[in-house]
Amino acid sequence: MSLPKKLLADFDEVLKERGYQSRSKGIRDALQDYIVRHQWMNEMEGERIGIITIIYDHHYTGVMENLADIQHSFRNEINMNMHLHMTEKYCMEIVVVNGDISEIRELTDKIMRLKGVEHVKLTTTANGEEFSDPDHEHNHHH
Repeated sequence: MSLPKKLLADFDEVLKERGYQSRSKGIRDALQDYIVRHQWMNEMEGERIGIITIIYDHHYTGVMENLADIQHSFRNEINMNMHLHMTEKYCMEIVVVNGDISEIRELTDKIMRLKGVEHVKLTTTANGEEFSDPDHEHNHHH
């Protein structure tokens, strides 16, 4: 396995800050965390609302077009999109999603696989449908 030098240096710095004595133990723990998060995401069911945070290198050829194409194909699940210029090289997209988690997962996975995308994080919660209470009156303002 080969890793970019900066990624390895950053990882070593985190290990040092967290008091790890061994890089191997840190790698095992990081892989376990990655697997657990993936399994947790795959166990979710039903309607969810959430945010997909994407960081990408906007100089990477085609990444912006590919992101737009993917987002257009999931327009039923996407409610809003915000674009931020982080640095000369990196941009962040914040995508608000609402719909069936299987579609949201597929959208997230497609974005993760794009070349030029450096980081993707999905955060979701129940979309409020189960909070519906027929006896609850809406006289107050939200």
